[in-house]
Amino acid sequence: MTDILFITKTKELIDNLKSVCANYGLGNDGNEFKIITQVFLYKYINDKFRYEAKKHEKKLKNAGNFQEALENLTDEEYGFLVFRIGNSSPKLKPEQTIDYLFGKLNANNFATVYFDTTLRAISEENSALYSIKSTSGAKDTMFDQLSQFISDPSQRDAFCRALVAKLVEFSFENMFREKYDFFATIFEYLIKDYNSDSGGKYAEYYTPHAVARIMAAILVNSEEELHDVKCYDPSAGSGTLLMNLAHAIGEMNCTIFSEDISQKSSNMLRLNLILNNLSRSIPNVIKGNTILQSYYRNEKFQYIVSNPPFKLDFSDYRDDLEKDKERFFAGIPKIPNKDKDKMSIYLLFIQHIMFCLDEKKGKAAIVVPTGFITAQSGIEKKIREAMIKRHILRGVVSMPSNIFASTGTNVSVLFLDAKADTAHILLVDASKLGTTVKDGKNHRTILSPDEEGKIISAMNDKVAEEDFSVVVTANQIKEKNYSFSAGQYFEIKIEYVDITAEAFTDKMNAFKSNLNSLFAESRALEAEIQTQLGGLMYE
Repeated sequence: MTDILFITKTKELIDNLKSVCANYGLGNDGNEFKIITQVFLYKYINDKFRYEAKKHEKKLKNAGNFQEALENLTDEEYGFLVFRIGNSSPKLKPEQTIDYLFGKLNANNFATVYFDTTLRAISEENSALYSIKSTSGAKDTMFDQLSQFISDPSQRDAFCRALVAKLVEFSFENMFREKYDFFATIFEYLIKDYNSDSGGKYAEYYTPHAVARIMAAILVNSEEELHDVKCYDPSAGSGTLLMNLAHAIGEMNCTIFSEDISQKSSNMLRLNLILNNLSRSIPNVIKGNTILQSYYRNEKFQYIVSNPPFKLDFSDYRDDLEKDKERFFAGIPKIPNKDKDKMSIYLLFIQHIMFCLDEKKGKAAIVVPTGFITAQSGIEKKIREAMIKRHILRGVVSMPSNIFASTGTNVSVLFLDAKADTAHILLVDASKLGTTVKDGKNHRTILSPDEEGKIISAMNDKVAEEDFSVVVTANQIKEKNYSFSAGQYFEIKIEYVDITAEAFTDKMNAFKSNLNSLFAESRALEAEIQTQLGGLMYE
């Protein structure tokens, strides 16, 4: 089975689930997102359990009817099976599989007696591994009572039957067998229709895969042996940055830690961790306000990645942050007189990341608005000064415009390293790279693999290239008022062209002739305007 078929079949499943929601009045409803993602998750863990069960139990591997063989296992055989599967998959009882539910489609009260009860039981029995904590320590569940999103009780059985009927049409098992990492493509497709929710704020949680790949490839030295690494994102969103970082390090060599205030994105991150063999990190996913009350405030991390929200209203708790001088050393943005949504919350995230970075071997990559790297004063400049004085600035990459389809803000990526070489700081101007394509109503810049490689190689090999990258020292950056913009360090070249006296005279005469012609047109236009004004009368 090819990658294209995997992607096609999975997209079909998502489209089918959307169709069911639309047929029951939930199309574009706020609850549609929960239903799609949770049913998708149930399908995934069901097929993952089948795959793992067949690996560890011969009776199931060779069975013509998996469901029947599973139900015929003795209690002892089932116990051994669950033990051998371990944390590779959630544990499902025979009466919790999709095949079992499919066999009960015509039963009375299907929604409550079978569908909702099954999902609730799976949540409870796997809560230790798959629940997400809030800052207070309270845990959520994997699944809601999905039938309750249908306001008409008489339609709930039919709705849940329709969902289950779509789940039996295709299996993910071959994907696990071939170890195909399909999530990146599927996830982008899955959330595409939800980026406009809440005024488009959810789009802030989605980072283009090209940017995530570049950040991970620059942060992680492929020649370095890494074990038991702690990776952190204080504004994790759906986890795109963390997943790419984990792939670069090796999933078995790192543990993921994250915080995000959004329940929606925390649920997507949980799904992302499950799909990327990082389920053991789910207990470290915290839903909470990182800036006001960080769960990991006293932790230090070896790797930190972040694409924080740039502008957000935090006026309700702004004054409380003033007390935290240790973390917010450069200051707290003031509350504007008019638009509170324009408060630069990203400046707080940068300071928080610097505070949480391991002082001996910490590395970080942070997406920031490009205006941050050249601001002449204020909190922005204080933060940049601190990066130079603490000797942690490794380099900066200024990305092409519209690299994020959801925003026109130009972005740059800061790379910090506790072992940064202050005599060789690399600044890259990648603004001219990429191809512009239409993405819905917006335009988006796509980087080719070669262009991604060019950025990565320049940063990792400290390569200076005319009008693209430059190697500077910390002292040079001080002399430029702590500017991190590559363009301000490029050599200015003036080209001289030899010209004869005769050619010079001809050029000057041509300039004079053109100028006289423009002056004549201007005088004619002035006369016409005067004539038109003279003809105006009051009636």
